[in-house]
Amino acid sequence: MDMLPEKTRELHNHHFDSTVWNDFKFRDDDIVIGTYAKSGTTWVQQIVGQLVFDGNEDVAVGEISPWIDLRVPPKEEKFGMIESQDHRRFVKTHLPLDALVFSPKAKYIYIGRDGRDVVWSFYNHHLNANDLWYEILNDSPGRVGPPIDKPKDSVVEYFRDWLENDGYPIWSYWENIGTWWPARNLDNVLFLHYAKLKEDMPGEIRRVADFLEIDVSPDRWPAILEHCSFDYMKANAEQATPLGGAVWEGGAKTFVHKGKNGRWQNELPAELSDVYEKMAVEKLGAECADWLKTGKL
Repeated sequence: MDMLPEKTRELHNHHFDSTVWNDFKFRDDDIVIGTYAKSGTTWVQQIVGQLVFDGNEDVAVGEISPWIDLRVPPKEEKFGMIESQDHRRFVKTHLPLDALVFSPKAKYIYIGRDGRDVVWSFYNHHLNANDLWYEILNDSPGRVGPPIDKPKDSVVEYFRDWLENDGYPIWSYWENIGTWWPARNLDNVLFLHYAKLKEDMPGEIRRVADFLEIDVSPDRWPAILEHCSFDYMKANAEQATPLGGAVWEGGAKTFVHKGKNGRWQNELPAELSDVYEKMAVEKLGAECADWLKTGKL
């Protein structure tokens, strides 16, 4: 039997407070959605929400599925809301696995994405953050470490900083992937990849349904697939976006941006792309690096 992951440390910064998990009261059927960031988190929350609520159109996942380890709002507020829920709960985390409390009875879905796609997506997210975003992250009580600053004008220089400074200005990509990867074969862990979701969304949603042991009646599949499509999520972005998009210029539709991979290919210098690929193998091993690049497990 594989050893279950154990929490070995706490992680704090302008976004994180990992100590929240120490007081989280699990239910046996809880679902935890984990990613680095900008790797399909909201998309998978939407998928899970559609499965849990049988294709209901009015599932505001941005409201009912909180980011547990985000420093704000206070845990008492988040916990009060979560504990009042009588449906099957699903929450998200961006922590490395060794900073979580791991429940053997909960279900964990981890989503990976090529780091170059991650940065191009996060750059848009960061570039369009408004004053309220900075106020919440930098000025609310409990921040540990330096504030997060406004991004550089160049996405290529943003990527260079991210690569050379271990995930700056957010957190380590290699650490996040590297701690989750060994858990991929546990019975209560499912690995997804953004590229595979793009390639075969119906097949990947069926994988999720099987993993969560949710039986979906055939007549509900069309609604579920429609509500998980990018076009639907873009048109109804306020339902899926944290705070309804209030912390981004342009609102929720800025958060649900392009949904595309490969935007870096016409902008990222080949030498920087090569450095990224070599670093992926050095940090994570060839098998994991190949999965991040291709989605093939």
